Amino acid sequence: MAEKKGHVIMEGPDFTKIFITIFVIVITLVILWLYKRQKSLRKSIVFTGLCDSGKTLTFSQLIYNKYVQTHTSTKENVGTYVVNNEVLRIIDIPGHERLRDKFFDLYKDTVKGIVYIVDSNTIQQDLRDAAEYLYNIMIDPVIQKNQPSLLILCNKQDQTFAKGGSAIKSMFEKELNTLRTTKSSQLESVDLKAKKVAILGDVNEYFDFAAIGMKVDIAESYAYHKDGSVDINGLKTWFLRQT
Repeated sequence: MAEKKGHVIMEGPDFTKIFITIFVIVITLVILWLYKRQKSLRKSIVFTGLCDSGKTLTFSQLIYNKYVQTHTSTKENVGTYVVNNEVLRIIDIPGHERLRDKFFDLYKDTVKGIVYIVDSNTIQQDLRDAAEYLYNIMIDPVIQKNQPSLLILCNKQDQTFAKGGSAIKSMFEKELNTLRTTKSSQLESVDLKAKKVAILGDVNEYFDFAAIGMKVDIAESYAYHKDGSVDINGLKTWFLRQT
């Protein structure tokens, strides 16, 4: 009776699996490279806020270390500030309501951080306008995507009736809570995608800067006192954390 010989079948490497693995690795590396490249291009810090909040004087004290007589700006001021060996481009944009959106749109793609400057002496009467402009910045699709750092700089602290940083933070959160509720109601007839862009945080919870996804800090300052002193240390400390 003939003996049956067994046959051993040697399987070669599974080139399909190898190809898929290599493809996934390459795609991952490309995505990481694009992300880092995009992030590295965001080297701008934008100074913004309502008119007469002291943006340009604060800009001058930071960049040039000097007092300048200011007036309502009609164009941006651009300078550089070096911190931790990194060169940042500082852009002071006009606060006039007819100009600020145009200039913000021009620079928002390169924004690494936003300094929202507030006149602490008049914030009580300017609160609604200041909160609405801040809200519009925070819900901007580009800002929502890139999540730059945000500093609310409570300026003009040398003034007798200036509100402190903690008080201004609470005032903003209260006003933004009301504003968010109003905007949410207005969007009831709009599609869900638009709602996601337009709403900050959980509408069922009281508005809290800590819950909106962006890193938000509060600092106090004054860019000029009648005795010649200046205090923008809170701003400079914030800059140290941006590199």
